[in-house]
Amino acid sequence: MAELTISYPDVVVRLLISAALCGAIGIEREMRDEAAGFRTHILLGLGATLFTLVSAYGFPAFTEAALESGGIQFDPTRITAQIVTGVGFLGAGAIIRQGTDIRGLTTAASLWAAAAIGTAAGAGYIFGAVVTTAVVVAALYLLREVRNRFLARFVADSGVLKVAFSDIGGTMSEVTETLERHGVEIRSLSAEIEDGRSQYTIQIRISPSGGLQEVLEEISTLPGVERLSVTGLREVE
Repeated sequence: MAELTISYPDVVVRLLISAALCGAIGIEREMRDEAAGFRTHILLGLGATLFTLVSAYGFPAFTEAALESGGIQFDPTRITAQIVTGVGFLGAGAIIRQGTDIRGLTTAASLWAAAAIGTAAGAGYIFGAVVTTAVVVAALYLLREVRNRFLARFVADSGVLKVAFSDIGGTMSEVTETLERHGVEIRSLSAEIEDGRSQYTIQIRISPSGGLQEVLEEISTLPGVERLSVTGLREVE
């Protein structure tokens, strides 16, 4: 019967290991100001760990009866298998569509990895959980730097440009002309008026050879432009 149970200290250790490992991934997402950050990854990992513990050790009497009778089919992974399906709904909530661009895929993938790490910790496969965490954290940190420093020379980048005019009479025609002249693709454009001022939000895509700072400096000198900001582009992160 000993192999069908787990001690309370072992349960605590596995839950704490899961929280620490998944929290390490969550910290990186938190630093990137993602909605699914430190606490979300910890909670996901703990939930996956507990589901695994319940699946493997939560029904000792039933498990013992199944093993002794020999006629009852028993699968200790029946609950754990549903984690793979269930975490997909949470990951889908982290994916956001902005115009023609999609954001949050990396966060969704990190949540999926956190669920796998929590499952491994719950099953007692600590080595696999630790190694996976190390690889995931390294990929999120190091590969981002590789992408920004090397791949940026060959891959187009997307971001959000916000232009605010000093009054409603400001026009976007010169802004769009400037963007197009520098080879910046305008993927979507929306406008709003607040406190008598017009503000435009533009989804842009800039080629690797494009000079972002030069474009921004030229737009800032256009008549009526009061405020200018850009987010999401590698050059301004």
